[in-house]
Amino acid sequence: MWCRRCGCDGRPEVLASDIVHLVARRGETFATAESLTGGLVAATVVEVPGASAVFRGGLVVYATDLKHALAGVPEDLLAARGPVDPDVALALAAGARRRCAADWGLATTGVAGPDPQNGIAPGTVYVAVDGPGEGSGGEVLRLEVPGDRAAVRTESVTRVLRLFADRIEAASARA
Repeated sequence: MWCRRCGCDGRPEVLASDIVHLVARRGETFATAESLTGGLVAATVVEVPGASAVFRGGLVVYATDLKHALAGVPEDLLAARGPVDPDVALALAAGARRRCAADWGLATTGVAGPDPQNGIAPGTVYVAVDGPGEGSGGEVLRLEVPGDRAAVRTESVTRVLRLFADRIEAASARA
């Protein structure tokens, strides 16, 4: 696992730094589409010196209608399943990648709490990464994160960055 190798202990700022440098070495770029994290992934990334060379930008699509309008998530998918769904997370990641003309797209969607949303419990989160290359496609993880809003949002940032790091590592191994 990435964190054991880099020794970051899951700290998102260390993961972000490692990711920026690895993506730069690969000559690639990435972008984000964030719902429950409200720009926290992007803010964590831009703290890293040199991030501007690889981070294209991000979409904060907190409102459901913006997931369609800005990130291109199909309206019928949002209508059928709502904003907290694995396929919505994948569509957000693909939308970030496409709309920001990046090689990789990262996404977060879920319920930070403290109250349930449309019957979905607080701490239910989906993080996704969509990347380049044959057979790459996207990958999504479902998380059940305990704690208050801050804990859910912070862990969501860490987990999407960790998923991205794992995907980059796998892509590098295939190259």
